[in-house]
Amino acid sequence: QVQLVESGGGSVQAGGSLRLSCAISGNTASAYYMGWVRQAPGKEREGVAATVGGTLTKYADSVKGRFTLSKDNTKNTLYLQMNSLNAEDTAIYYCVADSVARLKWWPPEDFSVWGQGTQVTVSS
Repeated sequence: QVQLVESGGGSVQAGGSLRLSCAISGNTASAYYMGWVRQAPGKEREGVAATVGGTLTKYADSVKGRFTLSKDNTKNTLYLQMNSLNAEDTAIYYCVADSVARLKWWPPEDFSVWGQGTQVTVSS
């Protein structure tokens, strides 16, 4: 089984930036598909971004052009660089993963392995 541990959340003013990190351990072969999902208070979970092996990436329309997902395979770490943050980005952000056996890599909220989440709060 793979374990995911997020870090890097916090509070920031609108227009600011944050970088989330997700440390991957355990059976990393089970983390072929990876991504980020967020959940705001009172709202459904929303897939933010996903990647196939750290190469192909896909973003939700709401974050396209502002967020960048990347993966450092030497450090077994997934990142989410978030720029131009606004109040609508306030949520708990979860790192998610699934194995190569999965047929579809979107939406990431359907992935089977989840981290504990990290809070991002954007004040206007």
